[in-house]
Amino acid sequence: MGLLKRFFLNIFREGSLLPTENVLDRIPRIELESHLSVARYGEFTLTDAVRPSFDLRIVPKQGYRHDRYRDEHNRISVPVLMASVSKEQLFETFLDLLDPLGNVVDVVLETSHRRKCGDHSDLYRERIDLPILKSYLYEFEEMLLDDGCTGIAVLNPAIPMEVQFDEHKMLIVYAEKLAPFERIFADRKIVRNERMRFLTEAEHIHSTKDEFIDLFQHFQTTLGIDEECWATY
Repeated sequence: MGLLKRFFLNIFREGSLLPTENVLDRIPRIELESHLSVARYGEFTLTDAVRPSFDLRIVPKQGYRHDRYRDEHNRISVPVLMASVSKEQLFETFLDLLDPLGNVVDVVLETSHRRKCGDHSDLYRERIDLPILKSYLYEFEEMLLDDGCTGIAVLNPAIPMEVQFDEHKMLIVYAEKLAPFERIFADRKIVRNERMRFLTEAEHIHSTKDEFIDLFQHFQTTLGIDEECWATY
């Protein structure tokens, strides 16, 4: 398994907190339904995949910040960009971020459909032409945006670089040279804010529906990923 694939499997999972049933039970149904129906916060629009905690400890907004992945045991340190982008330009921004990866990339799909809380499975597809991959991504755009149990990472292990579009619909970039990706954010007027916090840093609620399970399996088949490519964590 490559370095960036290990990033995809391990980073930020510990911060993905879901409210317990007891918490939800204490919220009147009408108030909970009202909260879940809210997608717009100021100028920021969420996809249907995720909602913030009921107490709004973190209010969604657009922007990005720098971070760094450190593995002391293996003496690894890699720069990271973490971004939250409003739904209106989220998908196109994700596609733009793929261009610096090169013409041939690897793909990792993540699914937590029908899994216990915190569990997920990952599926691998090595070497696919980026224009072909983008055409498939357009075909499954709705699922990728609105399914809170689906994530995808696209990487070039030879460079190495990775762009992750995770279950929370955050954009996460791992690369030694981040300037090409920051220029893309600047072109789309996504501003740098080193103080910003993300929904993953507090309780939040994921959303999915049965039709997305079927679409995910169709997407898996379209990418040519068979059952032997599954790994559960």
